[in-house]
Amino acid sequence: MRPRLELLDSNLISRVLEEAFELLETPGVKVASPVARTLLADAGARVEDGIARIPAPLVEQALASAPKEFWLYSRTGERLVHYGGDTVQFDPGSSCLNILDPETERPRSALAADLVRMVRVAEMLPEYSAQATAMVCNDVPQEIGDFYRLFLVLAYSNKPVITGAFSAPTLNAMLKLLAADSGGALNRDAPRAIFDVCPSPPLNWSEFASENLVQLARAGVPAEIVSMPLAGATAPVTLIGSVVQHAAECLSGIAIHQLAHPGAPIVWGGAPSIFDMTGAGTPMGAIETAMLNCACTQVGKSLGMPTHGYMVATESHLVDAQAGMESSMSAVMGALAGINMISGAGMLDSLACHSVEKLVIDAEAIASAMRLVRGIEPRSEHLATHMFAEIGLSGEFLKLKDTRTLFRSEQHFPSSVIERGDASATFSTTFERARDRVEELLNLYIPPSPPQLEALQEVALHEADRVGLCTLPGLGSELDSIHSV
Repeated sequence: MRPRLELLDSNLISRVLEEAFELLETPGVKVASPVARTLLADAGARVEDGIARIPAPLVEQALASAPKEFWLYSRTGERLVHYGGDTVQFDPGSSCLNILDPETERPRSALAADLVRMVRVAEMLPEYSAQATAMVCNDVPQEIGDFYRLFLVLAYSNKPVITGAFSAPTLNAMLKLLAADSGGALNRDAPRAIFDVCPSPPLNWSEFASENLVQLARAGVPAEIVSMPLAGATAPVTLIGSVVQHAAECLSGIAIHQLAHPGAPIVWGGAPSIFDMTGAGTPMGAIETAMLNCACTQVGKSLGMPTHGYMVATESHLVDAQAGMESSMSAVMGALAGINMISGAGMLDSLACHSVEKLVIDAEAIASAMRLVRGIEPRSEHLATHMFAEIGLSGEFLKLKDTRTLFRSEQHFPSSVIERGDASATFSTTFERARDRVEELLNLYIPPSPPQLEALQEVALHEADRVGLCTLPGLGSELDSIHSV
């Protein structure tokens, strides 16, 4: 039995979808891209004054052509990330402006070397099936920021990548980079990256976001819709009302995407949150935010769609008890909900700050959550009586062969980040142990040396030259300067 978390019954899911389809026609969806509007109009949508009223049959056709599962691949061609069914995987959060300095435990502007440090650590942690373009490199010109983050991840990792672009020129450059990583052309059959694409709540596809869907579909690069209803501010205050809005935004995005290229891979995803009425913030660690992610996923699963959510995050500014409580709670909820890709690990301060130390602590929560998902199962014909038959009432279970052969499959063994030994031995904090674990992983890390590296650098140098950047931050000896910043 696989333990599950479901927050909506079948009748409520039907009502959510019924109202989402109604929203697509009244009031309709803002679509700023002329290309996307033409695709919708030609398929039967009524488009007027930038608003597309999308009929249900058009959306149902798009849902029918969208793949129900697909894979992301490693650089060496291994299938590592499965989108579909109840598969659960995790990746670090994306696009933070700040990094928590491990020495001062205070945030500062993130640099390219910080991103490389996080990539190297995430590469060594099996709990993360994919990398992410995790933080904004403040020592890189903003015009190529998205591109450069992807370049560094590809240069230092063999894992698949969760990424995204915020401008058309950057998207084109990033696709060239992925082509170079694939040996010269984009590999439609074995994609290594997936791009997040974000509608603007409520029910608004900006010109770039809608054209992004079109370009990704035609390029054969998987797209991940990240719908972000903010319950009470840019979405209905009720959780179920925000779930309806999320569904409508995803359905409209799938329609645009599949009209551009039927059969292109796309994910029903998002980063929904409540609006904190006391502090006017977006509490990504709130229980209601986790509930929104799980409920939105349940609606997507009812349609057979691959799913994504944003969890394992916190409002705390520090790696403290609050961060541990909020992040581990949502890691467990996301795993039980069967969300295919869960982004957000390592993030603090409502997604504004990253911490490599939190990333390794979150990995422990993720490992425990995945153990929970495995559930409890019988290991032999008898459950316990055969063991008592061997030892009677002596209680000497440690002597049994079953104990020696089965304990590793029954129990999860955490790393040294989790303290289970003699309390008098260390008296260290979780953060201190995580900091030591980071250094341990960095020492074990072996950088990849792919034949494509020269081609990646050539594309990066071209983009750097275009914006007047004379060096490639984060490469080579600059990694050694991270602690002196």
